[in-house]
Amino acid sequence: MKTPIVSFLNSYQDRTPVRMHMPGHKGVGIFGFEGMDLTEINGADELFAAEGIIKESEQNASSLFGCPTYYSTQGSTLCIQTMCTILCQDAKSKGKKPKILAGRNAHRSFIHAAALLDFDVAWLYGNNDYLSCKISPETLEKEIVENHPTAVYLTNPDYLGNLLDITALASICKKYNVLLAIDNAHGAYLRFLKDSLHPIDLGADLCCDSAHKTLPVLTGGAYLHLSDSLNQVWGNDVKHFMEYFSSTSPSYLIMASLDAANDVLDRTFRSSLSECIRYVDSLKNKLVQRGYTILSGEPMKITISTKDYGYTGNEIAYFLMDRDIYPEFYDSDYIVFMPSPYNTNADFERLEECLCKIQRKSVVFNLFPKLEHVKKVMNIREALFAPSMKVDVSKSLGQICSSVTVSCPPAILPVIPGEVISACAIEVMKYYGIESVRVVK
Repeated sequence: MKTPIVSFLNSYQDRTPVRMHMPGHKGVGIFGFEGMDLTEINGADELFAAEGIIKESEQNASSLFGCPTYYSTQGSTLCIQTMCTILCQDAKSKGKKPKILAGRNAHRSFIHAAALLDFDVAWLYGNNDYLSCKISPETLEKEIVENHPTAVYLTNPDYLGNLLDITALASICKKYNVLLAIDNAHGAYLRFLKDSLHPIDLGADLCCDSAHKTLPVLTGGAYLHLSDSLNQVWGNDVKHFMEYFSSTSPSYLIMASLDAANDVLDRTFRSSLSECIRYVDSLKNKLVQRGYTILSGEPMKITISTKDYGYTGNEIAYFLMDRDIYPEFYDSDYIVFMPSPYNTNADFERLEECLCKIQRKSVVFNLFPKLEHVKKVMNIREALFAPSMKVDVSKSLGQICSSVTVSCPPAILPVIPGEVISACAIEVMKYYGIESVRVVK
């Protein structure tokens, strides 16, 4: 598959041009990649008005994902903001006030989007786990009937690797003529499984992928995908909506990595992904035999419930990091590993060896606090932009949360701006080591 962005950057660099344009490093620097770091000069196209090499590259990505695909150089955050804009504009075009029914484990970027766009949110509480939100089709249908949302917003996969039944959930949304948006930041690779589990293929109307999380793409590279039917309505406005939130200087290095990834995805990624999954499955089986509890879910995450083995996730993480093995995430209850086809056999062997050196102990029984429904007294926008002050968590009881900085790892909020901080919320924040919180003055 052609890589037009990479080809242009290489060609420009090879001509040793006189660079009387930005950036200021003029293609020279200590890292060696500066020569390919450009701005929107003649021939380089423009991300939000793509008519040349960027448009061609996005069309290549669209063919790989089987749906209209748009690039982001600001991660899934920009894609989430744009998705929410589309959901709001779509509701308004139908004469409705935007109201999004969202899983409580929504990433903080969704909260920011709600504040910036000022739409109503009704929360879906799937279970008592702060990192997951397991929603059944029956629960979703009940909540749609009760709340009358204009759209549903869910996270899949979640940070621990849990997968929702997107096909069934999408069917419920279509039954009630409600758009379904999926935060698929951790699941770009799902399209390239033998049987695709990508949200668009399963019936979602739009979704985001953080390409950099699971594909060979630089940090910040992401995709926004629309279904064909939704793209027919809003395709001409997508780039316009992205500009609301985006830098006017998108990184060409990130765009080039998205472009280069197209060729890899087209030629070799499916086979290397399949081989990697075999290694992951083998490691999971060996760890289970050793006595570890492995959470089931997506094929490319290894999530260990560590207290069943006698340790906190922190303790196992520190043991591994002392040996230069760095997990994706850890807290008191879990440790999460995110391998990819670019990990070597030696990487898997080293991880297995270190984990198997840890001797199993008695089960740790202190469970994480339960999730509770909280009282809302202000909308998100009012609370986020209200005058606020920082207070110790222990002194915040009864006050109104005003900040998304009270982040229960990973970037999930035990209390949302506009909600009253309860004793349970304080317990959760202390459990996750949060010492201060911003509250409305």
